[in-house]
Amino acid sequence: MHLIDTHTHLYQPAFDGEREAAMERCIQADVQTLLLPNIDVASISRVHSMMDQWPDRCFGMMGLHPCHVKHNEWEAELHTIETTLHNTSRRYIAIGEIGFDLHWDKTTLGIQHEAFRSQVAWAKSLHLPVVIHVREAFDALFEALDELNDSNLSGVVHCFTGNIDQASRILDYGNFYLGIGGVSTYKNGGLDAVLPHVPHGRVVLETDSPYLSPVPHRGKRNESAYTRIVAQRVADLWEMSIEEVADITTRNAIELFQLPAQ
Repeated sequence: MHLIDTHTHLYQPAFDGEREAAMERCIQADVQTLLLPNIDVASISRVHSMMDQWPDRCFGMMGLHPCHVKHNEWEAELHTIETTLHNTSRRYIAIGEIGFDLHWDKTTLGIQHEAFRSQVAWAKSLHLPVVIHVREAFDALFEALDELNDSNLSGVVHCFTGNIDQASRILDYGNFYLGIGGVSTYKNGGLDAVLPHVPHGRVVLETDSPYLSPVPHRGKRNESAYTRIVAQRVADLWEMSIEEVADITTRNAIELFQLPAQ
């Protein structure tokens, strides 16, 4: 069985000193491939380090997270990330993570839109998918995608926690997937009412580690090995085996991110 964690921050300081052990736990849990979303300039070197240490398992992205789109700073951050994207021998598999977050600071919505437009333009020019973060901001996301979506744009709304109408609207854009993580295991997470109605070919698995641990680890540090728990939850909701879910979601991830054939 081959599982792919399509969104993990295993490079973050929460894993310093035991990253190798966490990677070993991934292998034991059949999580063979990890996709690493960048969040700001400070995280670039950490993403690169994991890409270099595990080149056949870890694949990086470049992007500016909306929580790091800050007044008087975001344009310089974006410039450095764009320079890294173009001036490196490394291959990135997506632009991400990018998007909208109105949980912490609503005053940055305007510049979040500007940053999003710029990064979507990178994705289109480089023929890369986008990995989208959205928290308390679906209206902003839909406003942006209504403007920017076309046949050249593809991507995933990671850590999807919306309702069936929001899921349908995302999928109606044509080339988008839903990233399903630990929230699917929460009693009041709401995804039990959504996932049975989502086409199997439009779902990828993720952890968003070290955040949003699945049950029974909720409230503790998340890690990529727990992708297997998410896969089992999806299997339960789809009424199929975990092996079938692994085959489907791994195939979806390979197609979306143009990963090497497994």
